[in-house]
Amino acid sequence: MKRAGLVAVMIACSPGARPSSAAEVTALVGGTIHPVSGPAISNGTIVITDGKIAAVGAAVAPPAGAGVISLAGKHVYPGYVSADSVLGLTEVAAVAATNDFAEIGELNPNIRAEVALNPDSDLIPVARVNGVTSVHAIPRGGAIAGTSAVYHLDGWTYEDMTFRAPVGLHVRWPRMTPQRGPLVTQSDEDQRKARDQAIESIRRAFEDARAYASARSAEGQAGIPRHDRDVRWDAMSRAARGEIPVFFHAQALSEIRASLRFADEQKLTKLVLVGAADSGRIAEELRARNVAVITSAPTDVPRRRDAPYDESFSLPARLQAAGVRYCIGDSGGTDSAANARNLPYLAAQAVGFGLSREQALRAITLSAAEVLGVADAVGSIDVGKSADLFVTDGDPFEMKTRVEQVYIAGKPVSMETRQTRLFSKYDAKPRGTKARPR
Repeated sequence: MKRAGLVAVMIACSPGARPSSAAEVTALVGGTIHPVSGPAISNGTIVITDGKIAAVGAAVAPPAGAGVISLAGKHVYPGYVSADSVLGLTEVAAVAATNDFAEIGELNPNIRAEVALNPDSDLIPVARVNGVTSVHAIPRGGAIAGTSAVYHLDGWTYEDMTFRAPVGLHVRWPRMTPQRGPLVTQSDEDQRKARDQAIESIRRAFEDARAYASARSAEGQAGIPRHDRDVRWDAMSRAARGEIPVFFHAQALSEIRASLRFADEQKLTKLVLVGAADSGRIAEELRARNVAVITSAPTDVPRRRDAPYDESFSLPARLQAAGVRYCIGDSGGTDSAANARNLPYLAAQAVGFGLSREQALRAITLSAAEVLGVADAVGSIDVGKSADLFVTDGDPFEMKTRVEQVYIAGKPVSMETRQTRLFSKYDAKPRGTKARPR
């Protein structure tokens, strides 16, 4: 006890110490600020206090005592929000032991993505140094896969990193039509039976969750016995009550329509479609129903022989024109975790097929935050939001542009990755007379 008290006094009296109530204030000055929520601000200033944006504008002066960082000639953007990912839930896709996104079984509503997060993943810094600051991590095992979470790409533990959980319940809708091909071993009839069984299990799960919630709420009344807790139905109760959205993973038009009919049957009002390759075919209906869409990567090949070659490339532009709430994802597969850094280039691809540059940037920042329900915290450079920013020397949609510094919650994060460490290691290797000059 005496030693602990002595240490506390020594820390308090040290030259660099200050009361914990003192605010950390940083001012980024002189750069071109791209808030996304409004027009670009030339020669602007961003004031960051305790990790949040306290002021932003061209006429803002740095507060007295603030640490001032000059960004003259640079550009400042809000951090990207990766809306469909398993980043942090997998390391080496080919090694099953590193894949923590898929549980065995068809009904896994109790699975929570955030507790499977690996803060030490080597894939996280790679995405972070290209401007990705927030990720929507989605479990993927079974028909009902569990609940997702949004986390920052900086922190020691999953509790440090996660800032919104649960975001929603994820349902993977089965294929509605039989598949044929050399690798398909089931008959059409067997595929239809499996489809019907999967849909029935999803329906029964929602009904059981509601019945369980009713029974639990009635406890304590005369003649009502106590009911044991069931973590599966506890986890589903918020979605069944409409407190959090249900994310339906559906691609083909038949799957999308079937999931929408199911939502009507179950009186689910908060809906998000994930993937939804055919969503452009019913865009007007989705807008009228206020159903949001997280698109797959706009580089996917057409799904039909008679489809135009740019079917996926132009999908964001078609949703934009129809007024559908949407954002651009990267398809969220296991291999995409290692390529999460490419999110801005996927958005850039959509610019070539109908989106404006501003719309594409919004689709991976503020629009993504809106779809996920976290726009109060991230997605744009606005007062009160987390200071998730990155600084570049040019257009971030150009591969040659350098991201010079990333800030997460106002903290400048390390720009080192496994690749930069390996480069430094082998660049320092002794070399012969014919080696390139350093």
